[in-house]
Amino acid sequence: MISLDTGRHAAAVAKADHLAAALFTPPSAEPEDDFSPSSPRWRNQSLSKGAAGAAILHGLRAQHAIADAKPVHAWLARATRDALTAGPGAGLWFGAPALAFTLHTAAPDSYPGATARLDDSFTQLVNARLSAAYARMDAGQRPCQYEFDLARGLSGLGAHLLQHAPDGDLVRRVLAYLVRLTEPVEADDAAGPYAPGWWTRDSSAHDRDPAYADGEANFGMAHGVAGPLALLSLALRQGVTVDRHEAAVDRICRWLQKWRQEAPAGPWWPERITVNDLRTGQPSQNGPLRPSWCYGIPGLARAQQLAAIALDDAARQKAAEQALVRCLADPIQLSRVHGTALCHGLAGLIATTAFAATDAATSALADHIPHLLDTLLTHTRDTPPPALPGLVEGSAGIALTLHTLTVGASGSWPACLLIN
Repeated sequence: MISLDTGRHAAAVAKADHLAAALFTPPSAEPEDDFSPSSPRWRNQSLSKGAAGAAILHGLRAQHAIADAKPVHAWLARATRDALTAGPGAGLWFGAPALAFTLHTAAPDSYPGATARLDDSFTQLVNARLSAAYARMDAGQRPCQYEFDLARGLSGLGAHLLQHAPDGDLVRRVLAYLVRLTEPVEADDAAGPYAPGWWTRDSSAHDRDPAYADGEANFGMAHGVAGPLALLSLALRQGVTVDRHEAAVDRICRWLQKWRQEAPAGPWWPERITVNDLRTGQPSQNGPLRPSWCYGIPGLARAQQLAAIALDDAARQKAAEQALVRCLADPIQLSRVHGTALCHGLAGLIATTAFAATDAATSALADHIPHLLDTLLTHTRDTPPPALPGLVEGSAGIALTLHTLTVGASGSWPACLLIN
């Protein structure tokens, strides 16, 4: 994937081994309580924060003969010690769908009965979500972000299907939904006819800023339109297509081009926009924020690079790659990255850059990997790892990033971030 010199390779292997060893055995079980995001029961079923993510780390290390499978089964047992949820909060990063992704990724042949049952539950959940989404569209209403996002919505569910059931009808039904999501909604609200189809009626920023009272258009990979763009593009590259597929990819790219902002350090995109931003054509955000996978330039650039490759658009590909190159060359932006996790930290920046570099037309992105890796290794040496064991927000994701850089094979885990 990325070529590292001997010293960096050895240091990355040693750090991955150290992080994996610290996650060898699940901690003592805590008392059961509710399913709030801070509860042990919630964390057990969380790909992002908990046991499911740790199981993927150990599963891939076992598949590459780096370690045995004992910790895989221990973490899977912890993840499934309580009844799995398949309700409104379930998605790729939590609950029964997360465990389906985990079993297929970490232990694909070890639990055929459990895998089949989880696949059936997964299918029922996707069908229910699609029915609700089409009913909403037919009623001329706006979506909530969890209808389509990566963490809980149909983009995340579709990411699993594209990896593990690409020949089935269900993944094409999800793609067809995402195509329709890009089309305008005839909603009689403050956002009006110029809002995109993914304009959400809710906003996670509303409690912090009343400007979002009328909803938002979210740009990010985790909860915004970059996630659907990445999934549609990955599917198109893989030859899994539906009607109006290319037009939908192009429509999102044109939206992102419209909102692309220029600065001395390079182009950037807002994390989200308000109704007032929509009306004026200018974001209230005044410059690039943290260069994270989840909301920042790296995730947005990777999604657009994937789209450009899928559409065979060399100019768009160059623009996307240059946006990421210039971001990585800006010490001010890099100084805003304080954590190490995949979601919003150094591991996510490295993983996104590494996969983008593998597809890039030049070596400019790959040239930044050594410095980024040195920064991550220094940070993990000088500060404790995240307290969480999970993949997206915990130490398992850091170890998996290092594992992928050194082994040169990733398995299907990057699908949970839609970066490959």
